[in-house]
Amino acid sequence: MSEQERRPETDGRDFADAMWAVPSYLLAGMAFYGGIGWLLDRWLDMSAFFPIGIILGLVLAGYAVYRRHGR
Repeated sequence: MSEQERRPETDGRDFADAMWAVPSYLLAGMAFYGGIGWLLDRWLDMSAFFPIGIILGLVLAGYAVYRRHGR
């Protein structure tokens, strides 16, 4: 869609969609990879994989947000 074809009312909706999508990606990434880390901690009787999973999920979700909304 070119700039001339873009209507002003859709710009606000795109911004609102991004404002909901960014925290959703971040929370879902932390929950998913943190959950995998928690399961690995329980299975291997360790305590290092849960925080690693949380951080890995945050980094990967941040990358997904950048790829989708950053450019």
